[in-house]
Amino acid sequence: ALKAHTEANLAVVSVAGRYAAAEAWEALRSGLHVLLFSDNVSLEDEIALKQYAVEHGLLLMGPGAGTAIINGTALGFANVLPSGPVGIVSAAGTGLQEVCCLLARQGVGITQGIGTGGRDGKAQVGGLMMLAGLQALQADPATKVLLVVSKPPDEPVTRQVLAQAAAADKPVVLCFLGSPAFDLSGLPGKVIQAHTLEEAALSAACLAGAPLPPVAELLLQQERRLNIKIGPLAGALRPGQSYLRGLYSGGTLCYETQVIWQSEMEAPLHSNAPLDEANRLPDSNRSLEHSVVDLGEEEFTVGRPHPMIDNSLRIRRLLQEAADPETAVILLDVVLGYGAHPNPAAELAPAIQQARELASDAGRWLIVIASLTGTAGDPQAFQEQSARLESAGVVLCESNAAAARLAIRILKQ
Repeated sequence: ALKAHTEANLAVVSVAGRYAAAEAWEALRSGLHVLLFSDNVSLEDEIALKQYAVEHGLLLMGPGAGTAIINGTALGFANVLPSGPVGIVSAAGTGLQEVCCLLARQGVGITQGIGTGGRDGKAQVGGLMMLAGLQALQADPATKVLLVVSKPPDEPVTRQVLAQAAAADKPVVLCFLGSPAFDLSGLPGKVIQAHTLEEAALSAACLAGAPLPPVAELLLQQERRLNIKIGPLAGALRPGQSYLRGLYSGGTLCYETQVIWQSEMEAPLHSNAPLDEANRLPDSNRSLEHSVVDLGEEEFTVGRPHPMIDNSLRIRRLLQEAADPETAVILLDVVLGYGAHPNPAAELAPAIQQARELASDAGRWLIVIASLTGTAGDPQAFQEQSARLESAGVVLCESNAAAARLAIRILKQ
């Protein structure tokens, strides 16, 4: 039903925020599903638009929904993906991209990738699109496995999503990054909680029938590969190199890294998009101790292209961090696909080389770790991007979660 109805009935709204709600209303009233790419839309407008959409059997994806894959068509920032049995609902744009790409590397494709916008999990919005997306995918005969990705929704929304997942006749993987463990004792095998995007993708791939070992064994294999790298890297650091610095273009990947680092460190972790407001950076332009910066936050993008398109701001920040004698590891995400920079490694690799030379001239060894979110079919050529980054001395990891774990364990060695 979703495929038939969205085939030629979807509008993309990407205008200045003050005009976006009016355009979305016009599209909905014309019977169109809407991807509301624009941000700076009021919460009141979002609630009203989504209530109308639900009442009329439509999807209102957004506001601030940067990624969706509907009937094989990529909308916003998205990757070249195979079709397959996994249906995804995501309140996180780069989270949706990361799980799709990790699924694709296991030979597993998707039916739909429905973005909801980051505020959908707020109690005021009530998870309206998350629940509507789940209902649509539950009714879709081509979808065999459901996957939900989000930062932790408010507690009433979490309860509703869990109840709907429990009522589904298909297995459901829930990845609410940073949420405590759910009590799933009454739902053996039917609802699975994943704690990272990597675990979510691997769990969905196994449920979809990919010929893989159990997820626990796959994660253990990943740990073994990381352990091989840790010793030589940690031994190269000099006294005084004490801090981790994350420079992110993807907000969800920035959030996932904070969740992983915070679980393994006692020191505060600072960010301009922190897990805890008490750890908000006083000045987003300057790191403090351990810091993870989301360069895609509005404070950096007003009047400037998003860092997935324009590398200039991140390159300046990379050199700034490299000049700090307390920096031990710099962690980056590089996101490929439609809408992203056509050749990010061509700009990032020389800058990374310069940053490492700057540290070397000062008698230090700078470790740069990165993950590459993309597929072999992406227009940037995944293997070429990987080779270019590795030639600049970047330690590439298989996922953002693996990169974050490697960084923290180097420091703890």
